[in-house]
Amino acid sequence: MKMKIVDLDGYAANPGDLSWEAFEQLGDLVVYDNTSPEQIIERAKDAEILLVNKIELNKDIISQLPKLKYIGELATGFNNIDIAAAKEKGIVVTNIPAYSTDSVAQFVFAHLLNIATHVDYYSTETRKGIWSSKDLFCYWDKPLIELAGKTLGIIGLGNIGYKVACIGHTLGMDISAYTSKNSSDLPEWIRKTTLEGLYSTADVITLHCPLNQENAKMINAEALGQMHKGTILINTGRGGLIDEQAVSKALESEQLKAYCADVMTDEPPHKDNPLIKQPNAFITPHIAWATVEARMRLMKIAEENIKAFLAGTPQNVVNQ
Repeated sequence: MKMKIVDLDGYAANPGDLSWEAFEQLGDLVVYDNTSPEQIIERAKDAEILLVNKIELNKDIISQLPKLKYIGELATGFNNIDIAAAKEKGIVVTNIPAYSTDSVAQFVFAHLLNIATHVDYYSTETRKGIWSSKDLFCYWDKPLIELAGKTLGIIGLGNIGYKVACIGHTLGMDISAYTSKNSSDLPEWIRKTTLEGLYSTADVITLHCPLNQENAKMINAEALGQMHKGTILINTGRGGLIDEQAVSKALESEQLKAYCADVMTDEPPHKDNPLIKQPNAFITPHIAWATVEARMRLMKIAEENIKAFLAGTPQNVVNQ
């Protein structure tokens, strides 16, 4: 008999442009676009294999799913799952590593290049007829920035952070990083530094570390005060890495030139979130990972994870 497979929030990974056929071959599959907290137990009660993306599976929920044998996180981060509680119940938990590295790194520079060159602003101005009204062949009323020679400070040098470093280096930027890696294991063009050193020297700071109890709100008023005036801050990691009130105030005081984020503490964000109305906060709706290519890789790795589990040789296990 096939195992019961339930995906509680499948829309994000596959809004309809990809196929679930491979998963249907592995078990009796039910996919929900999204699931509210109140619906989790009822929908998952018969699941032996449970797939989630951002659905929270805490100890209480896990204890109410007696048939559950496997949880597949359809993302790299798995802080939405109580992995200790799952291990206690003998439930295997896997994630999807490194599927979105190129897409997220690309998105970092989409944000950064927009700040440096104001492409969105000037294309909008041109649609309004502003360029057509000028006497000269060109015009600008916002300063343009060349990235070559600027210092890019990277917090977290995993797959994505390192890819960002490589792109920045190719653009001629000086690269510094706060990382647990040894300096001897890094290329000579990456300078390992302390957090304080990174804050005080970087023109652009980009966050690529996981969110945990130690670094929650690491970008707070104190950290922002150590940055030089006019720093650009980019966050494609986790919204909880920053203190949103403190960042908003830093934008108002122009301590930060810009804040670029693809993640927020609450998603979707509240309408009264102070960052949303900041003219120099550029917020995108958690889409850096969502290219077709990245989602195809995600689906394939998720399929292979389930196959490995069914074969008794689970891979990408995060609660061993």
